[in-house]
Amino acid sequence: MITQIAFLQESATAAAAKGENPYGLIAALEQGGVIAWSVFLILVGMSIFSFYILFTKLFEQQKIINQGRKMRQGFWNMTNLREGAGKLEKNSAYRQIVDDAITAQDQHGKLTDPVEAHDWMHGSINRSQGLINSKLGSGLAFLATVGATAPFIGLFGTVIGIYRALIKIGLAGQASIDAVAGPVGEALIMTALGLAVAVPAVLAFNWLQRRNKAIAEDLSAFSNDVLGYMMSGGSVKPANLRPATAPAAAKPAVGTAKPAATTGGVPPKA
Repeated sequence: MITQIAFLQESATAAAAKGENPYGLIAALEQGGVIAWSVFLILVGMSIFSFYILFTKLFEQQKIINQGRKMRQGFWNMTNLREGAGKLEKNSAYRQIVDDAITAQDQHGKLTDPVEAHDWMHGSINRSQGLINSKLGSGLAFLATVGATAPFIGLFGTVIGIYRALIKIGLAGQASIDAVAGPVGEALIMTALGLAVAVPAVLAFNWLQRRNKAIAEDLSAFSNDVLGYMMSGGSVKPANLRPATAPAAAKPAVGTAKPAATTGGVPPKA
């Protein structure tokens, strides 16, 4: 082992003479061996998948947000629900809710056991909305797992690096900087990598969760409007699409003189 330490010191001196950094990332991984490379590759893989989930989920969310904008522009200007469904994009979240509502309405008349139409329709629309929310939430568990475990994976590499440094100190009989700089540098690098992977994953998880919540609220409001429309035979529509009510009759201005009372058609005496 003493021979190995001497070899590492000579290698560091030679690398410094060539202008290379003997304590960089690659040098630390090479000194750490299989364990250091395994920890490094695991963290890199977790980071790549985290960013992949982030960008794919942002694309899905933005797609549904755009579908909601188009729905609000012309969906409710319809004579019946089937006509309104034709105005929505195929395979969109809002089209799925409307199609499932129409299917549930057609199936209600075929039930042999009497069920309230409102309960049947409400359950069918909620089930459709739940499937959409479940699809939006897929992959977020991985982000939460990365945010919770990446620091500990990096900490494992840190512990191994410190352990190797202590072994070198014990074999050398003194705490030489040349002997422990490599393992300690490896330990610090693993700690930094663990944090660099965990922090973006946590931020992405919270951001996507907040956007999913906003989309779920919009879908819930739309589902409620569709249910009200179907249960009222088309009479109930969203409040912002209702026709303006006729203005109330104007009240007499304050202070206007009242007409004089008459008695038998003859004005009263002064």
